[in-house]
Amino acid sequence: MPAFLQAVMPDWGAILADLQVNWLHYLSIPIVSAVIGYVTKLVAVQMMFRPVEFRGLRPYFGWQGVIPRKAAKMAGVAVDTITTRLISVEEIFERLDPQQVADELREPLLAAAEETVHEVVNELAPGIWQRLPAAIRTRLIRRVQDDIPATVEKIMDDMRADITGLIDIRAMVTRQLVRDKALLCEIFRQVGREEFKFFGNSGFYFGFLIGLVQMTVWIFYKAHWVLPAFGLMVGLVSDWIALNLLFWPKQPRRVLGLKVQGLFLRRQQEVAADYGELIAKQLITPRHLLEEILTGPSSARLIPLIEKHVRKLVDEQAGMIKPLVELTIGAPRYSGLKTSVADKVLKKMPETLLGLESYTEKAMDLRNTIVDKMRALTPQEFEGLLRPAFKEDEWILITVGAVLGFLVGELQVFLMTH
Repeated sequence: MPAFLQAVMPDWGAILADLQVNWLHYLSIPIVSAVIGYVTKLVAVQMMFRPVEFRGLRPYFGWQGVIPRKAAKMAGVAVDTITTRLISVEEIFERLDPQQVADELREPLLAAAEETVHEVVNELAPGIWQRLPAAIRTRLIRRVQDDIPATVEKIMDDMRADITGLIDIRAMVTRQLVRDKALLCEIFRQVGREEFKFFGNSGFYFGFLIGLVQMTVWIFYKAHWVLPAFGLMVGLVSDWIALNLLFWPKQPRRVLGLKVQGLFLRRQQEVAADYGELIAKQLITPRHLLEEILTGPSSARLIPLIEKHVRKLVDEQAGMIKPLVELTIGAPRYSGLKTSVADKVLKKMPETLLGLESYTEKAMDLRNTIVDKMRALTPQEFEGLLRPAFKEDEWILITVGAVLGFLVGELQVFLMTH
């Protein structure tokens, strides 16, 4: 055999002898590599969500989960999909029947009307309510109660005509998610729970495969850099492969006779059901929508709308004796009386509207609406629900995985050579 071939050919006898003595060390290489892959992915996933609040010394020494740290941006990602692809405030409020709303509110409004009439009459003429004959008191209350349903319907019609001015779903949901970062994390965690699990498990399998190559190289070439370099590669390559398997290919393809598609995209029907349930139960609920209308940034637009109809109702109830009432108590006081009635109605409104929750939940049917529209999204649109959670600061997560892999590789070298 030529001399140069002898120089490059491995010494099989020495290799076999080494394997017989150190077989346990060699066997540990792919196992340790698999553990590196799994741990680095587990760390990456946890770094996306935890801690919810910053821990450490600001601004550089510490960490806050990627999603809670970018809460406003990540909330915007979730909200954009919800508001542009899944629901619109006009659509869901169009499902509310003004007459049905009036019927649902009838009992609490009737009770509120009796209390309000009592308070207003006493305010107008202290002590007179108790001195009025029962028949007159009943008649006054009944007249107000009879006109309440029609007034509610008119208010509902006006609200629907300006519903986008009264409620901004995007702003409402964004505020809620920025304020409740744990809920924001829960949304992403629930949507991608299978993907996060796969991401961690894939690190083990890819790490093991790369470890087999690492072991083979180490058998023939025991350079100090081999194990750390492979550890770093496990952190980098397994991340890249795992992410691509989650979101690629977008459309189903046939590969070697098998139908393949990105794991997250393949679960679209299942994810839609979970997502719709979560959003409808915790994020966009009838209570949240009603609270936004009554107390949100645009609630100031609701007050004059309700006042207009309440003041009109008072005028209608005064009827033909309105001039006499104004003459008796004065026009300014009469106007103040109408304002007082409107104020009392507005004050009782939040408590009164609680009776609408059951009806609005059924009528709006938010869960099924979100589920149906999510299932109809294109793969590109559907990918946007989860991909940003992985993409945001992705380089940091991959770098952490690579550094951990490198350090463990250095530890392997130390253990193998000592």
